[in-house]
Amino acid sequence: MENDIEKLVYQVIFKKSKRAEKEIRKRAKVQGIKLTSTQKLYEAKVQNKWSGFFTVPAINIRTLTFDTARAVLRQAIKQRVGAFVFELARSEIDYTDQPMSEYVPVILAAAIKEGFKGYLFFQGDHFQVKAEKFFSEKKSQEIEALKKLIKDSIEAGVYNIDIDSSTLVRLDKEDLPEQQKFNYELTAQLTSFIRSLEPRGITISVGGEVGEIGGKNSTPEDLRVFMEGYNRELAKFGDIKGLIKIAVQTGATHGGIVGPSGKLIKADVDFETLKKLSSRALKYGMAGAVQHGASTLSEEYFDKFPETGAVEIHLATAFQNIVLDSPYFPKDLKEKIYNWLIQEQVFEKKLDQTEEQFIYKTRKKALGPFKKEILKIPQKNIDKISEELEKKFVLLFQKLGVADTLEIVNKFYSK
Repeated sequence: MENDIEKLVYQVIFKKSKRAEKEIRKRAKVQGIKLTSTQKLYEAKVQNKWSGFFTVPAINIRTLTFDTARAVLRQAIKQRVGAFVFELARSEIDYTDQPMSEYVPVILAAAIKEGFKGYLFFQGDHFQVKAEKFFSEKKSQEIEALKKLIKDSIEAGVYNIDIDSSTLVRLDKEDLPEQQKFNYELTAQLTSFIRSLEPRGITISVGGEVGEIGGKNSTPEDLRVFMEGYNRELAKFGDIKGLIKIAVQTGATHGGIVGPSGKLIKADVDFETLKKLSSRALKYGMAGAVQHGASTLSEEYFDKFPETGAVEIHLATAFQNIVLDSPYFPKDLKEKIYNWLIQEQVFEKKLDQTEEQFIYKTRKKALGPFKKEILKIPQKNIDKISEELEKKFVLLFQKLGVADTLEIVNKFYSK
């Protein structure tokens, strides 16, 4: 039955076949794969039914999605990992050309192929409002576009949504409530919208964001002001559940910090701030703080995250780097991609960037345009790349403490 799963994946990706998508979902259900929300798991953390000993990895797969997901799931099965999430950001959906209606069934197909059974969590990461549109005559269009993305994602089986209105924080204002006003107002509005779309029996896990990742570090006072404003606004929509987690800025940056040579520079994370904010989050009924921009950090950092009480950590660029920098990634294809970037993305090059820095920062933008060519890489090469990826997942699952969490997850979801 599973021998033709790759054909179904091909039809979903390149033919946009609804029939193939439906068949994958049907097989997944028969195999015992269930899509759900992290809400119950995170509520249990708030109630101190589990605490501090693991941080949930949220994995963004930008390319080679079927094979990368297989590598994740092999280790999830082997290490009995129950607490892990597959996610994709609004921007990634765009530049990787992976709508959630494709991303979810492709990963479900990977789960079928690996014989996975149990609960899977899909998440909309950084469902972000574009400030330049919000603060213009295009405001209503931007909000409607975000609502459509949310609706389409939920229909695809994405039951975890991270709202990112941190782009609306006005650091030019001296008054903290004024800085956070647009952020908490829109987050509350979108929370209400999400609640109106919940499937029967599912409470969608909703996350917010205090400060823009890559900006100034968040403070306990930022969190207080945001949450007090958010709770006031949310009350206007009735008695509905609010946020279960909150993303904060602690010194990391998306994609890592890259030097003039194109190599990553070691970044520091303010673990003390992360610990304080995770503790404060609990007082507002949330499971803890969320760490973004972490996949390219030094390996010795990862076992520190569970110690802070961070509930979730978002990981993306490191997996992309493993693929593109692998000796098994065809050199001629990489050269073709880099030439395309220099010709077609040159408008993104900053004056103070070297060509190496520019390529490192923008090569993700080539994953959509070169999607078909990347997926045509010989399978023997892809298998070798998958082995490299799997080693990374072994390390992350161990250091983040999520090995042997299958029983914990089953405990809260089998009731």
